[in-house]
Amino acid sequence: MAEQEWYRRTSEWYRRTSTRWVHFRSVPIKRLWVLIAAVFLLFSVYGFYVDLMYGGVLPYVVVLQIALYVGLNASLWVIVLSRLSMPFLLGLIVLQFFNNRINTSLASWMTRSFDLKPVPSELGIHFAATATLSAVILSYVFLRVYIRIEGRESFRMRNELELAHGIQKTLVPPVGLRTSRFEIYGISCPSEKVGGDLVDAINLPSGDAIAYVADIAGHGLPAGILMGMLKTATRTALLDAEGREPHRTLPVVLDRLNRVLPEVKEPHMYATFTGFRLGADGSVFYALAASPPILQWHASGRTLSHTEEGQFPLGLLPVSSFDGQRLEVASGDLLVVATDGILEVCNKTQEEFGVERLKQVIAANAKDPLPELAARILAAARAFGHQLDDQTILIVRCL
Repeated sequence: MAEQEWYRRTSEWYRRTSTRWVHFRSVPIKRLWVLIAAVFLLFSVYGFYVDLMYGGVLPYVVVLQIALYVGLNASLWVIVLSRLSMPFLLGLIVLQFFNNRINTSLASWMTRSFDLKPVPSELGIHFAATATLSAVILSYVFLRVYIRIEGRESFRMRNELELAHGIQKTLVPPVGLRTSRFEIYGISCPSEKVGGDLVDAINLPSGDAIAYVADIAGHGLPAGILMGMLKTATRTALLDAEGREPHRTLPVVLDRLNRVLPEVKEPHMYATFTGFRLGADGSVFYALAASPPILQWHASGRTLSHTEEGQFPLGLLPVSSFDGQRLEVASGDLLVVATDGILEVCNKTQEEFGVERLKQVIAANAKDPLPELAARILAAARAFGHQLDDQTILIVRCL
């Protein structure tokens, strides 16, 4: 039991340490060797320190052997933590208990084999001091080179992220659309430079409109790339929406997306989707795919209700037959969809913002212009807790 507990604690420590070393795991070895050289030189100073503690009398070869061994041991830590797995770390930890014995044995063997004699103290101290200063200066030089190389790489990546951020703003700008019967507003705020949430609205030639929110699992650049694909695929699938019955428009789109997405994404990724077909006659049809609930503010009774269904997400399982339903609305009603990035914001006690708090914000500001209502929702979520995921809102007002 004691051995299992020790292994569990060591594994947990390795997991936390590996997380801190995640940057170094991504650095190619052709750049990492500069850091390894800096670490080697810095820790090799220990060999010269030992010589100084003995008064500078250790043979030069023995001093260099100790410096070489300690430097290699320190370099091995960098390699194991940045490249190798848990068993190698355990072996390295065990090795530390034998380092002094190995060093002493090597020094004794070299002294006997080569009949090494003590060095005059004054010369030995001068040698150790000079070697210490040289190793520290060289270590600093290698460290500066590594920082400069990584700085250039970081600058390049930052420029690429800025470019991706510009593409993100082009793909997911704030949405404002008005028809004869509906006003639509949507906004998406990524948690990083690039996000995976999507809000969009499209006018159809018949006077109907399509408005939808999609949320790619995860965030960052991979989710942003898939989000761009999803927007293109959705708009393409809606090209023939005019010739289809309103209640079938969105289910057909979801079926098509669910067939296309598995071929252009990583296996663990998927998308949730909430869509509305807003008719020129005032009708509302919706379809969901593993989405947060649709919140509806009923203007006549000043009450809130929500609609949710247990549909599968898109791109995860080969399911079909997504359903579309009619939603009864009246003049002044609001339809609000907020992604998990808002609903799952946690405060310091790990309590989620949740649907009920969102309802309170909507009820208190239901008559505000839609951009102001969206801003108040975002402000309430951010005041409640730190943003960790993309935050997206779609609001529809019935005119």
